[in-house]
Amino acid sequence: MFNKILIANRGEIAVRIIRAARELGVATVAVYSEADRDALHVALADEAICIGPARATESYLNMNNILEAAVATGAQAIHPGFGFLSENSKFARLCEEMNIKFIGPSAQVMDMMGDKINARAEMVKAGVPVTPGSEGEVYTSEEALTLANKIGYPVMLKASAGGGGKGIRKVSNAEELVPAFEAATAEAKAAFGNGAMFIERMISPARHIEVQILADQHGNVIHLGERDCSLQRNNQKVLEESPSVAIGHTLRERICQAAVKAAAHVNYENAGTIEFLLDEASGDFFFMEMNTRVQVEHPVTEFVSGVDIVKEQIRIADGQELSVKQEDIEFKGHAIECRINAENPKFNFAPSPGKITNLFLPSGGVGLRVDSAMYTGYTIPPYYDSMIAKVIVHGENRFEALMKMQRALMEFDVEGLTTNIDFQLELISDDNVIAGDYDTSFLANTFLPEYLEK
Repeated sequence: MFNKILIANRGEIAVRIIRAARELGVATVAVYSEADRDALHVALADEAICIGPARATESYLNMNNILEAAVATGAQAIHPGFGFLSENSKFARLCEEMNIKFIGPSAQVMDMMGDKINARAEMVKAGVPVTPGSEGEVYTSEEALTLANKIGYPVMLKASAGGGGKGIRKVSNAEELVPAFEAATAEAKAAFGNGAMFIERMISPARHIEVQILADQHGNVIHLGERDCSLQRNNQKVLEESPSVAIGHTLRERICQAAVKAAAHVNYENAGTIEFLLDEASGDFFFMEMNTRVQVEHPVTEFVSGVDIVKEQIRIADGQELSVKQEDIEFKGHAIECRINAENPKFNFAPSPGKITNLFLPSGGVGLRVDSAMYTGYTIPPYYDSMIAKVIVHGENRFEALMKMQRALMEFDVEGLTTNIDFQLELISDDNVIAGDYDTSFLANTFLPEYLEK
């Protein structure tokens, strides 16, 4: 096992990784920007090194500074968490060149699956269903219009090299396509330095279903079941649950085996997620993309599967075999996660950074977990993502999980800044959500308009 790993991240995921490493007997190195000098992950790690100013480009995205910190502290591996450099193949390659283990897949696999065009081609080879779409990158609005007319509307425009909701547009007809393409490609170029686009037919109504997989260096690939991530706003997930109420045993087996097949085909290593769009009416599902990292919503899978995904990541990177086999995993109960953000839902979800003057985290009972890096007196900096906590619950069944989440959100109190806790409480209490009757359009088209009227 590694003696020491560096966590190239911040916030709750950095804290999560530090705790997992400590339970494995592995020392940790935290890196931090000048704005995060008082952050919890800095206090919890065995060592901490400042890697630059507040701007992410000068700190958490500064590959040279992070690698210098790893060398200076003798860290044998780097865990990138999610976001920042977690899906950056150049960084993974640099780690490899410096004989530092990147806790994730190889740079080659990251390139293959991070590019939507390449990923789609590989999935076709693997026999995984894909949506009708462009076979290569699209660079001009004229080419996009020709392809969209051929594919059929509505279509989705997606940044070929992107993720995180950037460079994505829904287009309902030919009149909308050109301005939507120009906006999306400009956004993609600004976010990723690459304006190339991909076009695919939009499956609507649809469920967003993703399957968690683990793969080691010895050819073992398993799945840990599926998550339903259909409650989204602006292509960003808001609430996730496992298992999905839209999937029965037979379909679950098909979609999970498709994910295993996909990961095995590309010789994947470490934790990853295969994302699908599900046409609930027909039961057909289509590959959407692969996330080559641990995800924000991994705790719901940990609750239902009993597998610690972050510990498995570290073990896999250390060259160990998976600690569990597929037949060992028994899915139990139901889990739900709500993302808590420092934002104001009533004002277009504007970020709301500030100093926490009082904090009460929900607790008590079996099956309740709060992942956070908050503490009383801490100032949420304005430079990074607005997520400040995740509330995760587990119940014997979905109703118990729903009621437990309602109870937890009622107890959760953060003073000094505006959060989306009340918004999440109303969402988890909505009749449609309780009934499991929702798709990817529900939050934006049905729930949010009603919520904003109150």
